[in-house]
Amino acid sequence: MDARSDMPLVSAIVAMRNEESFIEKCLNSLAEQDYPPDLLEILVVDGRSTDRSREVVSAKQERMPHLRLLDNEKRISPAAFNIGIRESGGQVLMIISAHCYLAPDYVSSCVEYLERTGADCVGGPIETIGETDTARAIALAMSSPFGVGDALFRYSDREQYVDTLAFGAYRRHVFERMGLFDEELVGSEDDEFNYRLRSQGGKLYLTPAIRSFYYGRSSLRALCKQYFSYGRGKVRVMRRHPGQVRLRHFIPAIFVLSLLVSVALGLFSPTFAILFALIVGCYVLSSLLVAFSIARKEAWRYLPLLPAAFACLHLSYGAGFLWGVVHYLLQGIVGTGESNVQP
Repeated sequence: MDARSDMPLVSAIVAMRNEESFIEKCLNSLAEQDYPPDLLEILVVDGRSTDRSREVVSAKQERMPHLRLLDNEKRISPAAFNIGIRESGGQVLMIISAHCYLAPDYVSSCVEYLERTGADCVGGPIETIGETDTARAIALAMSSPFGVGDALFRYSDREQYVDTLAFGAYRRHVFERMGLFDEELVGSEDDEFNYRLRSQGGKLYLTPAIRSFYYGRSSLRALCKQYFSYGRGKVRVMRRHPGQVRLRHFIPAIFVLSLLVSVALGLFSPTFAILFALIVGCYVLSSLLVAFSIARKEAWRYLPLLPAAFACLHLSYGAGFLWGVVHYLLQGIVGTGESNVQP
């Protein structure tokens, strides 16, 4: 019997908007997969890019006959993935960002581990990379448990079932059963979907055998903006699913709130001024110790950059979380929003 008869059609859905610097490498990595090309369809869903992204994809279509370019008028990532899912024909659907590229055996490894584990979704730890010293320091911070907490898909080196994944490969029936991504949760759509999947008994499996590479933010300002959005988005996910709430989700917000309260009260009481100094001192010491450990392994030039990257991750996420809580409290809709899950 032909071994190919047991190999599923795989659909790679790539969300893109203004990614001319990265989309070519992403598509090249898909073209270089060791999976049969005629069993891999590639759907690039473009959110009305204003740079040369579409031209890059169009040029690639001449050499990649299974590559299609679709339009995303809403210009947001969950809408892009939903469009791709509806237009795809694969039994396995891979959710990919144009900001990443994949190892040559990514697709075959995903198919293998879906079969081996019986999981509903499989993926691997993403390796965050940077092209400048600042970007590399940001990548190192995002690959550290101190920087990103229990986001195992950013640094874990062992096989295990996890809460969520990045760039996951899903069985098609998962979306037929669960619906599509919630288009109100831009930037948090995969977190919310994976929670929904797990709440219905679904399993997500992480293995280092599945390798992908993601270009992290190139500046501290961009990192702050990204993680402020993540913190705000987490509140929206928790509003949808109160059962997902864990104490660890509040730690960055509690940290930021403790700084704000202690510095404000410190204007009136020396006790709170001392408390503020203790909080800051303990955090700075912890950050420096972790930064020293990382820089010793990687390069000493990252030592002054790592504490700044850690601060951006923690303060921005915590501030975004608080902003999200305040916003929804003021609107009077915390816990009452309707889901916008697409059929």
